[in-house]
Amino acid sequence: MPLSAGAARPRRLIVAITGATGAVYGVRLLQILRAIPAIETHLLVSEAGVLNLHQELGLGRKEVETLAHVAHNVRDVGASIASGSFQSDGMVIAPCSMRTLAAVAHGLSDNLITRAADVVLKERRRLVLMVRETPFNLAHLRNMTAVTEMGGIVFPPLPGFYQKPQSIEDMVDHTLARVLDLFSIEHALAPRWQGMRAGEA
Repeated sequence: MPLSAGAARPRRLIVAITGATGAVYGVRLLQILRAIPAIETHLLVSEAGVLNLHQELGLGRKEVETLAHVAHNVRDVGASIASGSFQSDGMVIAPCSMRTLAAVAHGLSDNLITRAADVVLKERRRLVLMVRETPFNLAHLRNMTAVTEMGGIVFPPLPGFYQKPQSIEDMVDHTLARVLDLFSIEHALAPRWQGMRAGEA
């Protein structure tokens, strides 16, 4: 739930970038959230996520960490976000690898990303997994079902074309607009659907 005006703490969102294609979603999300004064971001990047940042965007870990308010080491399972007493508004894993999905689905908590996700689930906060793989095999689908049954939201970043995107950036922003909606975060990333006008059908 959104905090009321004058709340004692900022809204906190945990963002994790893992080793699936689509690092742009995590980086762009951090850029958007950085521009919203009332939101504090906590970043995690897996080792495979670092490789993808370099491969897909030409970015290093340090460059991406500067976009967040706090950056955590994925091996630091004693970090603040590993505890349910740390108050956050939820977590987005963008992108989410099938390995990370499986670890969350089975409650492995074998690094700080999966531990933070486990905490978000057990505290009944919002967890959004932007899973990236295609096609899905049965293990993937069963893991998605398990996460959904636990209260998580499986959110494959599938582009919408009804807004007639003119660039990759348009498609990324439209997808992230839907993610922000899930956290009731106001934005102007993409126009909202107003219905088809007469004569367009």
